[in-house]
Amino acid sequence: MKKPLFIISLFLLAAITLLSLKCVGTNDKAAANNNQPHKMAVTSFLNESQFNALFPQRDKFYTYAAFIKALKEMGLVSVKITRRGVSIYQFIRTDKSTGKADVIRQDEDWNEDWAKKKPDSSYVIDYGNFCVEKDLQTNKKELAAFFANIAHETRHGENGKYDDGLMFIHESNTSLPYLADNDTYPAVPGKKYYGRGPLQLSYNGNYGYASDCIFGDKKILLNNPDLVETNPVVAFKTAIYFWMTPQTAKPSAHDVMIGKWQPNTADKAANRIPGFGMTINIINGGVECNKGENIFSMNDRIGFYQHFLKSFGISDDNCACSCGKMKAY
Repeated sequence: MKKPLFIISLFLLAAITLLSLKCVGTNDKAAANNNQPHKMAVTSFLNESQFNALFPQRDKFYTYAAFIKALKEMGLVSVKITRRGVSIYQFIRTDKSTGKADVIRQDEDWNEDWAKKKPDSSYVIDYGNFCVEKDLQTNKKELAAFFANIAHETRHGENGKYDDGLMFIHESNTSLPYLADNDTYPAVPGKKYYGRGPLQLSYNGNYGYASDCIFGDKKILLNNPDLVETNPVVAFKTAIYFWMTPQTAKPSAHDVMIGKWQPNTADKAANRIPGFGMTINIINGGVECNKGENIFSMNDRIGFYQHFLKSFGISDDNCACSCGKMKAY
């Protein structure tokens, strides 16, 4: 006997409803609640075997597990940086796992009447966007650029095979203290702030700034800079911090590689244009940029970048890879 049409319609409606409910997982619900699309993870295009193959001579300190743990933990952090005038700052750090936001830095003059009259500018650094903010090819390009710079900074050898990255945990000369006057991030007596980690974090100002963003407490790395060479997760976190965080007039390397940064009038006059070359300018422009095309260190970074692009099965056909004609900041 045939069922009435309205009963069949009810069955179909119930089935469609159940199917819709089954298709929405926990992660999808969270993404919907946050009005954010689900992001791919770096692990979806970089596994442990690939990481090991990219850095075959790496020091055992640098592991894939440490890198991925650093990514996940930094992914739970965002920092809103507001600047009044030229150099008065407030940092609000949010733990995305709890939603708790804390003021981790507020400069002494922040609430002065004269300071309040200064124009504010602010931006948010979401460390969870590292190499996952755009499409797959752009994300791979960014990771290739990041790996190229950390490989060059930590290499030991010049065999032209680009297999010698992540070999140094700290710079070879540890006698230099790298101290600079800094009221916000003063050096701790007896501590040295020489280059450590994948991007060779150096100077007390950078250690304090990184510690604020990573831990919400400047004292952790100011008091114990050796953490960057004894804890591999912290080491990778400092590199991610540096890659993602704009510095005064400099954009972040992340914003450059995803096409978010566009040069202003001053940048154009200084030949600063989007591309891999700008990441070199950000990291070590004073030494390597605006000195022509025959600077070994600049070309070494470019060589690593092309090597990693090929390893990822992609290319950067319009790569502005050189900073040979770019003025440093």
